[in-house]
Amino acid sequence: MLISSFSFAFDGAFAKVLSQSMDSVEVVFFRNGITMCIVALSIFKLPLKQVGGKPWLLLFRALIGFASMLVFFYNIAHIPLADAITFSRTAPIFTAILAFFFLREKMGWKAWLAVFIGFLGIVLVMKPNGLMLSKTDLFGLFSGLGAALAYTSVRELNKVYDTRVIVLAFVSTGTIFPALFMLISEVYHAPMFDFMMGQFVMPQGIAWVYILLMGFSGAIGQVYMTKAFATTRAGVVGAAGYSIIFFSLLIGMVLGDPLPDFIGLFGILLVVLSGIIVAKEKE
Repeated sequence: MLISSFSFAFDGAFAKVLSQSMDSVEVVFFRNGITMCIVALSIFKLPLKQVGGKPWLLLFRALIGFASMLVFFYNIAHIPLADAITFSRTAPIFTAILAFFFLREKMGWKAWLAVFIGFLGIVLVMKPNGLMLSKTDLFGLFSGLGAALAYTSVRELNKVYDTRVIVLAFVSTGTIFPALFMLISEVYHAPMFDFMMGQFVMPQGIAWVYILLMGFSGAIGQVYMTKAFATTRAGVVGAAGYSIIFFSLLIGMVLGDPLPDFIGLFGILLVVLSGIIVAKEKE
């Protein structure tokens, strides 16, 4: 799981570097496009074996996952890498709440305490001015909630669909829609929709290397995460997964991100503690 977290941290780092020369929606386009090709090749070599029967849930997972990724990559481009990833790592906290209300899963007092600690931590990371939240704060919260909705949907979809179909539906959506948004941006652009609009910029020189490395590191992270869940207890894997915040903090500083102040660091630690407690409780 440490290898997975390290790879995903670099995945975010390459996305941040690419965002200096192209809009975040184009980064999402390339990120998903590479994965789509890999998954499609896998399906071609090894045909699918599945039951199916939940197309609307499959579509919901694809759309909500894409929306979450869109705002996550926007945040990567506009705030420190560690902050963007900390927001996204609130997903297990939201997942626990969603599972309680919609899947009727039980939550003990430790899990509820973890939820409270997690939200306190994210407030410290955001440091809101009164009741006003910034655009990146709102996007950060949605990146966690959206990922939680996607993960909760996957738990049901895995019962009737091959995992590759679920992934292919997601990355295909995440490739087609950015392409459409970039086409629309050629004739219309509104600043308030800059997270989803942007004109296509042909990558030059080393940018192609960064695109390939982004796709490669993301694929490596996915493979090792899958192996970790298959061979290690879920609670241990979930806890170890929070090492991505530490890796992203170091990598972000190398890229020029400022070191978080004491309040921000304390908030990050609370989110990590909350996620570890939830992972242990759900084991």
